[in-house]
Amino acid sequence: MKLLYLTLLVLPAALLCFQSANILARAEEDELDDVVELDGEDNQVVGDDVSDDDDSVVKSSQDVDTTILFTKPVPNNGDSAFDLQAGFPVEFLVGFINKGSEDYVVETMEASFRYPMDYTYYIQNFTALPYHREVKPQQEATFAYSFIPNEAFAGRPFGLNVQLNYRDASGNYYQEAVYNQTVNIVEVSEGLDGETFFLYVFLGAALVLALVLGQQALASLARRRGPARAAASRVHETGTNNDVDYDWLPKEVVNQLKKSPKTPKQSPRLRKAKRSAGDD
Repeated sequence: MKLLYLTLLVLPAALLCFQSANILARAEEDELDDVVELDGEDNQVVGDDVSDDDDSVVKSSQDVDTTILFTKPVPNNGDSAFDLQAGFPVEFLVGFINKGSEDYVVETMEASFRYPMDYTYYIQNFTALPYHREVKPQQEATFAYSFIPNEAFAGRPFGLNVQLNYRDASGNYYQEAVYNQTVNIVEVSEGLDGETFFLYVFLGAALVLALVLGQQALASLARRRGPARAAASRVHETGTNNDVDYDWLPKEVVNQLKKSPKTPKQSPRLRKAKRSAGDD
């Protein structure tokens, strides 16, 4: 009987605990349905439970307008997405307009490459340039920034995020994404690189070497043919002096020339002396 009474007392308490646990689980599931989600492209917080007065999120000021102008390279036809050259500087100007009634101080500006499918994932952070420049009400200022994309990123798209950090006179800090778009990193192949330069130098040296070797070969061949031509000319001249062609003369004259002894040549003075002696 005691066990029965104990069971009757514990069973209602266990049922009440089980029901309260189910109620809490359903409440947690309802809260999870309204959880805050992050937009992959705009990096903005959306959801029913997040209000505009949330101090944990750094927002931009309503009294400030910003603009961006790329000077190198220049976008084609004003397109938001354009190509950046790997290894070459990217330069742009950011305009800051103070439309409010209090002073603003521009602290820093930074840029970064993000994963294009999830802008919360950082690929590379560039240097945050400090400005610390005060902008009076109803005035504007321009800030310059530049960075160089790594050559290893060539051929791939990245999300380019440019953020401007500033504060007002009351000490409230603000952050604004001046640029938040996908860009393409391209490789520039124009120009004369080191490999091509050394290839041209090698081809030029090979051409000069070939010309020198050809000139030396021709000079050596000319020296070899020189003595042979001189010997042939001497043989030709000797044969011309000794061999006389008598075919055009009559046979009687030829026979007489062959029979007559050859008289040695005498000088004109000796012939004149013989003639004078004969006259005496």
